Amino acid sequence: MHPHIHAKNNPDKPAFIMANSGEVVTYKELDERSNKIANLFRSKNLIPGDHIAIFMENNVRFTEILWAAQRSGLYYTPISSRLTATEVEYIIRDCEAKLIITSNTLKHVVVELTNLINDISDRYIIDGEIDGWNSLEESLISMPSSPINDEIMGQDMLYSSGTTGKPKGIKLPLKNIPIEQSEDLMQVVTGLYGMNQDTVYLSPAPLYHAAPLRFTMGVNYLGGTNIIMENFDAESSLKFIEKYSVSTSQWVPTMFVKMFKLPEDIRNKYDLSSHKCAIHAAAPCPIKIKKMMIEWWGKIIHEFYAGSEGNGFIACNSEEWLAHEGTVGKPIVGVPHICNDEGAELPIGEEGTIWFEGDSDFKYHKDEKKTKESRHPIHSNWSTLGDVGKLDEDGYLYLTDRKAFMIITGGVNVYPQETENLLITHPKVSDCAVIGVPNEEFGEEVKAVIEPIKWSERGENLEEELINFCKENLSSIKCPKSIDFEKELPRHPTGKLYKRLLKDRYWGNKNSKIV
Repeated sequence: MHPHIHAKNNPDKPAFIMANSGEVVTYKELDERSNKIANLFRSKNLIPGDHIAIFMENNVRFTEILWAAQRSGLYYTPISSRLTATEVEYIIRDCEAKLIITSNTLKHVVVELTNLINDISDRYIIDGEIDGWNSLEESLISMPSSPINDEIMGQDMLYSSGTTGKPKGIKLPLKNIPIEQSEDLMQVVTGLYGMNQDTVYLSPAPLYHAAPLRFTMGVNYLGGTNIIMENFDAESSLKFIEKYSVSTSQWVPTMFVKMFKLPEDIRNKYDLSSHKCAIHAAAPCPIKIKKMMIEWWGKIIHEFYAGSEGNGFIACNSEEWLAHEGTVGKPIVGVPHICNDEGAELPIGEEGTIWFEGDSDFKYHKDEKKTKESRHPIHSNWSTLGDVGKLDEDGYLYLTDRKAFMIITGGVNVYPQETENLLITHPKVSDCAVIGVPNEEFGEEVKAVIEPIKWSERGENLEEELINFCKENLSSIKCPKSIDFEKELPRHPTGKLYKRLLKDRYWGNKNSKIV
């Protein structure tokens, strides 16, 4: 189970195809190119346990770099292509990347980034030239395509939010196992969805997210073919299912919304008969939308709930979901427990923090406090993502709130503290709160509630000024779509903000904070 094995047994089979361009990379090419990059890593004195960072959009080189790091024993951190230069720099510094690879497509960010990381000499760019960056293509010319002599399994290190609002790396220990030995969870997942060497897997999401990255690598472990979309487009997704005879796919709920809102003649235009398994995750799907998707595509839709931390995996198929509407499923990995704030287990049907019993040994990089908070006060082998939910009598899990006050908009996690920390620095802002409010298409959208220094200045002009202020300093996904004004935000005398009081104004008396 590894591309180098498939390269020997089936060298001309496509390992992945870029959906729009149609560019094909065979298993032989993937093996040789990832070997070249692995040899480059060793020539730069990178050893197992060192870190690299990948800042790029979906492109034909991305997967080759992942596999090079995987066979070199390195930690590899993909960084969102939506971030600003300062946000990218933070992650590069925090993960202690010794080598960075980026793309000329992101030149508008990379030019600014160059001066921020000029002390890191091993910087590579593909598909173009930027001062201060080495051409990856030219650097690989002299590298052998044979394997390095000390291959060992590498590991992704993805980023979540920390207690300060800054992203935190989710660090799993290196397993020190052969590169052919796939991880236990991936074996469970691929088995659950019937994935094998015949799988044709459509990946419409950015590869810097956990599920697209891990699932596409899982398909290549098995010898299947990935169809990687450069960017998501609703109609194109349907077209690619037909064009490439896709058997398996993965989505976030907002993609379902956009596909279902296509004109009926467009939705019915394409032959989807090859499509046997559609997986969705990242955020719970609105019940109405999921029902309509099952009616359209049939009972091929599967849902799962999990985190990058790898401490649990909950899943359900269409039949289970229809019998337990709104569930995210039953446990496949990890045993869920629902507890109150003191850590005591709650009865069936009561809401509380979701804890997973299991052997996951993740840590939040450089954040002992957050790591400690993720562990149960009584049971040392229970850990939490901070989400709130409940279990029914049949053992099915339901999510009823987000981890802390995280906002999930279109399947992307947004952590409001970072935006709040910026807004409070504006000279016209006395106090602020950033929350998620309902959005029918994206599930949630970002809203700021501002206490202005001068109440007389509230209004559209100040709203526009503050939104632009955010856009100048943060990636757009973190910026508020709208701003409301309050004379005084609800704070306890100790300074604690009662953010739930603000959220309830927008969500109303719903049993779930999920649209």
